[in-house]
Amino acid sequence: MRVRFWGTRGSIATPGPTTLRYGGNTACVEVRTDDGTLIILDCGTGARGLGQALLASGERPVKGHLLITHTHWDHIQGFPFFVPLFVPGNEWDIYAPGVTGRHLEETLSGQMEYTYFPVRLDQLGANIRYHDVVEGTFEIGDVKITARYLNHPALTLGYRIESGGASVVYATDHEPHSHHKLELPAGDGKVVLSQPLHHEDRRHVLFLAGADLVIHDAQFTAAEDASHIGWGHTAAEQVVDFALAAGAERLALFHHDPNHDDDAIDRMVDACQKRAQRETDDGNGLQVTAAAEGLEIVLSEDSQFTLRRQETDWQQVPTRSSLGVGLPGLPQLNGAALARKVEPETVLLVDTPESVARLTLQLEPEGLRLLLASDAAAVLRAAAVENLDLILVGTSVPGLDPLQLSRDLRAAGHDVAVVLLTSQVEVEAATASFEAGVTDHLILPYTPAQVRSRVRRWLQRQKSTASSAPVPIPAPAH
Repeated sequence: MRVRFWGTRGSIATPGPTTLRYGGNTACVEVRTDDGTLIILDCGTGARGLGQALLASGERPVKGHLLITHTHWDHIQGFPFFVPLFVPGNEWDIYAPGVTGRHLEETLSGQMEYTYFPVRLDQLGANIRYHDVVEGTFEIGDVKITARYLNHPALTLGYRIESGGASVVYATDHEPHSHHKLELPAGDGKVVLSQPLHHEDRRHVLFLAGADLVIHDAQFTAAEDASHIGWGHTAAEQVVDFALAAGAERLALFHHDPNHDDDAIDRMVDACQKRAQRETDDGNGLQVTAAAEGLEIVLSEDSQFTLRRQETDWQQVPTRSSLGVGLPGLPQLNGAALARKVEPETVLLVDTPESVARLTLQLEPEGLRLLLASDAAAVLRAAAVENLDLILVGTSVPGLDPLQLSRDLRAAGHDVAVVLLTSQVEVEAATASFEAGVTDHLILPYTPAQVRSRVRRWLQRQKSTASSAPVPIPAPAH
């Protein structure tokens, strides 16, 4: 496979003299397989240059697959400027996380409404097919694509691309579920890797396992990360730890912070390279670089790399209805449902009245069926008679032990996801909750975007075949 970066910046485009080497365009990566299949990862402002290059190549018609991680602006702002979409005869399949009651084409058309843009989505000349994607695996020709939910304040997917014996993982806009340090002690001539505390982080390591190239969110340094918890991004140093634990061959730091100029990214790369070397005895393990506009990486079947820097001009282009819900022995709540083709998912809220009121307002736009329970007996009764999709449990409910509640649910054979709303982030508290069968944590204080994203992700996963059980860590490759 051949990988080329057209946009590497996060949050907002930052053109100017201090971002020339790593680039100021937002996320866009081109992947070409040996059979000519074109896959584009995200459609930030970097997509404009890619589109011009595709037209200049003389290839007709242009056929490709656009995989969008999520629809925050920095990942779709280049869409209206991607000229191959305007050409009749071209064919494009566009993939993005499925969101209940809001199809992909509706989301993309929103930024092309008359108020914001002179051309409507339905005026594009190419033949465009839209696909709502959930966690799992699908194929594009001979290319295997694995999609996995990431931890971001929007429903977000990472993509693993495998073709011709080579593998690339694209995991941008992701925050570790636990910010406890992943210890990497050395011994007996090899790196001994401890497992991440949170089983979702273990799943993430498995997603990266053995990849020839990992393109990963590294927006902040470890020092900056402490003041950005909940923003949905990863400290560069922790990315190195995950890549080492996964036995990846090469890591490209990605989604550069708009406040980081080229010199700042140089320092970040230097620190990460030293960290990777320090954690391997022979210093020949993980290769670390930073994604840069024009950088091209060629992956061969024998895991050899060829790096080329392409010339570039570095230029930028400028009604809701109430839904009443009742359950014997449980107070009734009101939710709001958007137009939908299936029955709404059922979420049971177990928390103080103040927290339940806040959660109800935050989850209203998701069109969920919301139930309330105030004690353990009511929760167990609800689990027995209702088809619960998710349980949100607070740690401040008088007389309720949330860990014992989780143990009782598991002992009764209920595999529903249990998410703990807690301010306890210590290693001992987190470990105890997982041992009790808790599925995930929402750390207080949390934002409405974090609540909606995490809830939607677990509801989507509940529908898929992906297991929420803890997963083993693969043996390190070096």
